[in-house]
Amino acid sequence: MKKLLMLCSLFLPWFLRRLILKLFFGYQIDPTSRIGFAWVFPKKLIMDAHTNIGNLTVCKNIDLLHLQQYASIGRGNWITGFPAQPSEHFSHQKERVPQLILGEHSAITNRHLIDCTASVTIGKFSTFAGFQSQILSHSIDLELCRQSSAPIAIGDYCFIGTNCVLLGDSSLPNYSVLGAKSLLNKKYTDTHYLYAGIPALPVKKLSPELLYFSRLTGFVN
Repeated sequence: MKKLLMLCSLFLPWFLRRLILKLFFGYQIDPTSRIGFAWVFPKKLIMDAHTNIGNLTVCKNIDLLHLQQYASIGRGNWITGFPAQPSEHFSHQKERVPQLILGEHSAITNRHLIDCTASVTIGKFSTFAGFQSQILSHSIDLELCRQSSAPIAIGDYCFIGTNCVLLGDSSLPNYSVLGAKSLLNKKYTDTHYLYAGIPALPVKKLSPELLYFSRLTGFVN
């Protein structure tokens, strides 16, 4: 019955669809926020003021999707994970949190793959730009021969170039850029750097005076 309600709700006018999502699924969706023609059904959804999710995006099998004020997810993204429930998979990781959290004014553009088996956080005013980047928070642990996952964190005022790969247990610090086609596979802490390459390394110091790092609105004209 719930699956049928999910499907039918896609074709309703937004004001009715929002009402159904709130009443039957317990989602928290601000009146100023909107979801396009998209299959967005995490266990818990929080959309703060002026947030939006574009057409043909899929979000399923995660415990929480939270868009803070003015955050956005574009078209054709695939956001999935493995729910925190009793299972042989990830049974050794009791603290695992399958969630995606976008900070204020942050944006995921179009046609990306985001695996939220473990927590994925994107800080405020950050842009997951371009196309076809992948966030992969889980893989096979070859030593233990079992599925394992680890969180991924992107800081505030970051820019992720097109066609990048970010692996579990990696992080990009505040005020940083990940160059196009780069592989981020470790935790970095030094701010104001361009990280690039396979694997990504700090290749260029960036000026704190760059206007991108001090903008007050997430969207860039």
